[in-house]
Amino acid sequence: MTTSDRRLAYAAWGAICVIWGTTYLAIRICLETIPPALVGGLRFVTAAAVLTAALPVAGARLPPRTLWPELAVLGVLLLGVGNGSVIVAEQWVPSGITAVIAGTMPFWMVGVESLLPGSERLGRRHFAGLALGFAGILLLVWPDIRSPDMTGHRFLLGVAALQLGCIGWVLGSIYSKRRGITGDPLSAAAMEMFFGGIFMLIVGTLRGEWLALHFTGRTLGALAYLVAIGAVIGFAAYTYALNHLPVSFVSLYAYINPIIAVLLGTLVLSEPLTIRIVAGAAVIIAGVALVKIGAPRRIEVS
Repeated sequence: MTTSDRRLAYAAWGAICVIWGTTYLAIRICLETIPPALVGGLRFVTAAAVLTAALPVAGARLPPRTLWPELAVLGVLLLGVGNGSVIVAEQWVPSGITAVIAGTMPFWMVGVESLLPGSERLGRRHFAGLALGFAGILLLVWPDIRSPDMTGHRFLLGVAALQLGCIGWVLGSIYSKRRGITGDPLSAAAMEMFFGGIFMLIVGTLRGEWLALHFTGRTLGALAYLVAIGAVIGFAAYTYALNHLPVSFVSLYAYINPIIAVLLGTLVLSEPLTIRIVAGAAVIIAGVALVKIGAPRRIEVS
């Protein structure tokens, strides 16, 4: 790898650290006038179309049709359930806290994988990380657990949705690993985005969300950002970084995204930033770091 390639790879890594930290803010803005299922559905179907059109330029082609059913399962689990639950949660949970709690996915990963035959058993490091993570989440949600009003209940509902999203990511990741799905990552991502987006559009249609859909310049701009920057450019940068840098280094973006999301939520949306929130986020990130060391990783789309 040349010096120029290395510099570009680090620039791509820096881009995903920033880009995927900003998507939580963009989702929150979209929800001002766009119903939740349609936010994800419109985003991923459009992004899939853009990526598919760009495949010839990248010297790639769509995966063979024999793989489409498996990619459909991945699209529904990873994007429809995983990312879709994040969107649902952001109706009631501040964008910064959403990013922090969504980052607990490795807790579910090590827990579920430890139950599978032939998988690594949980060690002291894992238990310590899980305990830290649980303590951090409890610190974040404790005031709302004690809240008697509906605002607190909705916040807890959002936290529950985030955990459902984590389970979707874990099941999709395990399915991909067990099925041994390989191929060009850009073409696979295009198909996963398409199927995940179609799933969310169907959900939105069944819920009657089209009747509530309308755009403002602000929400349309946020949706365009999620498509062009968050999905298309973000994933292209992630793929380039993975091809030129160690996976262990690239995965560090997961620790930076929540920090950016919390800061943006505070600066742009005036979301609360208290000592309790900072402490809870720090404890959760520390727990994630413990359980993620040496754990298998899967491509993610934020």
